[in-house]
Amino acid sequence: MGFCKFSKFSFLFLISILFVSTAEENARLGNDRAALLSFMSGVVSDPGNSLERWNSSNVHVCNWSGVSCNHERDQVVQLDLSGRSLKGTISPSLANLSSLLVLDLSKNFFHGHIPPELGSLFRLKQLSLSWNLLQGNIPSELGLLHQLVYLDFGSNRLDGNIPASLFCNGSNSLQYIDLSNNSLSGQIPLTSKCSLRELRFLLLWSNRLVGRVPRALSNSSKLQWLDLESNMLSGELPSDIVRNMSQLQFLYLSYNNFVSHDGNTNLEPFFAALFNSSDFQELELAGNNLGGRIPPIIGDLSTSLVQIHLDDNLINGPIPPRISNLVNLTLLNLSSNLLNGSIPPELCRMEKLERVYLSNNSLSGEIPAALGNITHLGLLDLSMNKLSGSVPDSFANLPQLRRLLLYGNQLSGTIPLSLGKCVNLEILDLSHNKLSGMIPGEVAGLRSLKLYLNLSSNHLHGPLPLELSKMDMVLAIDLSSNNLSGTMPSQLGNCIALEHLNLSSNSLEGELPGSVGQLPYLKELDVALNQLRGDIPATFQASTTLVAMNFSFNKFSGNISDKGAFSSLTIDSFVGNKGLCGSIKGMPKCRKKHPSHLVIFLPMIVSLLATPLLLKFVYPLVCKSKFRNRLAVVNGVDFEDEEKERKELKLVRGVDETISANDSITYSSADGLLCGSVGYIAPEYGMGKRASTQGDVYSFGVLLLEIVSGRRPTDDDEGSSLHEWMKSHYPHRLEPIVNQALVRCSPGAMPTNCDKIWRDVILELVELGLMCTQYNPSTRPTMLDVALEMGRLKQYLANPASMLTGEPSCKDAAHLITQQ
Repeated sequence: MGFCKFSKFSFLFLISILFVSTAEENARLGNDRAALLSFMSGVVSDPGNSLERWNSSNVHVCNWSGVSCNHERDQVVQLDLSGRSLKGTISPSLANLSSLLVLDLSKNFFHGHIPPELGSLFRLKQLSLSWNLLQGNIPSELGLLHQLVYLDFGSNRLDGNIPASLFCNGSNSLQYIDLSNNSLSGQIPLTSKCSLRELRFLLLWSNRLVGRVPRALSNSSKLQWLDLESNMLSGELPSDIVRNMSQLQFLYLSYNNFVSHDGNTNLEPFFAALFNSSDFQELELAGNNLGGRIPPIIGDLSTSLVQIHLDDNLINGPIPPRISNLVNLTLLNLSSNLLNGSIPPELCRMEKLERVYLSNNSLSGEIPAALGNITHLGLLDLSMNKLSGSVPDSFANLPQLRRLLLYGNQLSGTIPLSLGKCVNLEILDLSHNKLSGMIPGEVAGLRSLKLYLNLSSNHLHGPLPLELSKMDMVLAIDLSSNNLSGTMPSQLGNCIALEHLNLSSNSLEGELPGSVGQLPYLKELDVALNQLRGDIPATFQASTTLVAMNFSFNKFSGNISDKGAFSSLTIDSFVGNKGLCGSIKGMPKCRKKHPSHLVIFLPMIVSLLATPLLLKFVYPLVCKSKFRNRLAVVNGVDFEDEEKERKELKLVRGVDETISANDSITYSSADGLLCGSVGYIAPEYGMGKRASTQGDVYSFGVLLLEIVSGRRPTDDDEGSSLHEWMKSHYPHRLEPIVNQALVRCSPGAMPTNCDKIWRDVILELVELGLMCTQYNPSTRPTMLDVALEMGRLKQYLANPASMLTGEPSCKDAAHLITQQ
């Protein structure tokens, strides 16, 4: 009976305990659930619906996304919502997750402050809020997290000082600290009373920290990764600190204000302090203005070393050959220092080198051909030195070479054809040297070039190689400041990826290919200081990508408007092309073309110059004229016939005897008509003055070519460009010009059967104009010769024998045109 009473009592006791325990468990989980829902209320954007299940009452809290519970499933121990693109603020309610071990909200868009309440999560071991938009100070309450092992607040907008309690909280548990890429200031708060003996990673790069590296850091003998780069730390390089770090693998101290020992003259103590680090892999000391020489003992560092960055300092002296003992080195950067001497050929022993930067020093001598034996070399930058000699042919042995930068040296000789074997080359820059010869087609045809080809500021000559058109992936080509000649090949339009093209300061001639203006990505074009002629193709103005163009100091002509791609250009882009006119500010306005000039003045020239006034003085010189044989027979009219010459002479019997063939000739500034009977000269050509007879012949020839062609001579060469242009069309390409002249000359007023005669007249005028504008004045005809020729043309034009019966003569047609 007593046993039964005891059993009942025990059973009831166990039931009550179980009931109380279950209630407590439900209460704890309920608190955690409430804390999580409060956190969710601070999330304003969840593009991936990561928290969608949190709203369901049918889903257990431990099954919510990002939530993990203990084995009893009664408490939340982990919240990991990293990389979910969540936006909002971090709710202080997370501090109610009393059993939380891991809190990871990294790689989101949380803003606002870090809640100080998180310092009550005494069991927390991992806290990661990196890659967010958090701002403000780091709460000092976080120093209460004595069990914290991993702390990452990197890449936020945090400012203020680092709280001392974060480093000095009496805990030895911290192994990983990352506060990098913020705006933290002040000193590193690590005193001699602090102990971070388990610390493996300390990343404080890209902040505003000042002062010296704390000596107490030497107690962190297990440190493997120390990154203090891009701060404002000062003092001597921390030799005594790194000496105790036997497990150190990565040391980044670049871009601070450190100095070397002995008044910034001795680097040897620091390199010696690294001997104990047997697994040392990367050393970065760039951008500290460190002085001294590279000590030969650098070659005694761990052979595990794969990268050395000593660039942007004040290191002087030669490169020690013993550096080649670092046989596993893949990157060597000694650029932007004060190094001198030659490049040690021993570097070729470092067969694993992939990138070598020795630029911007004072290295001299020749480039070692042995560099061509480093078969893994992908980048070689020897630019901005004093290197001489030729470009080694051995570079052809570098199949992995992608970037070769040798600009700014004193290299001479020719560009080796063997560079064409570097089939993976993406950048080739040999500019600002003394290279000569032609651009090898093997190099110009490197289709692998994806970024740029720069051969500018050398002594290269010859034409642009057609192989350039094979570079269909290159973004920039700069061949400026050489002696290149010939024309620009239209095949340049095949470089479809081209964004920048600079061919300025050469001797290129001919026309600018319109295909270049059609390049779909071209942004900048510079063809200044060449001898290019003709119109600027409309494709450049129509381009939707071109933003910078320079056509200055060439021989371009034509009308330029301020529309399209030219709307953002100034006169500086066109200066030095006196044949250009248009609406660009500072550019001369184009003179309007009047078709009536040709309608009126062509018959006028033929008529006036054949007047009896001049024929009176022509006859005595007819037999001596250089035109006599050429003008002897035209359409059946024989001007060598003495009887016809006498008849012509009778026509001028009553002319004023005071006019002599040697008289100066006066031009009217009012209407451009010659006061005598020589012809018409446009006053804007500067002919409103008395001129010599020989000069009149030249001006008259310019006028003839202008009227026939519909073009105007440029102001700088006074007709020579017009002469060359017309000469280039004579005689086989004149048909379109003659047709246009006929349209302007006889718009319906002339009988159709006059076409043949007027064509002959226009062709004769072209030939006469070309002879009158020859470069050598002694080869030009005299004004009397010109008058005789014009008289012949008048008679030819009026000859009724060439007309069809029943139709008006061409003379009558010419009269009708003149009356218009």
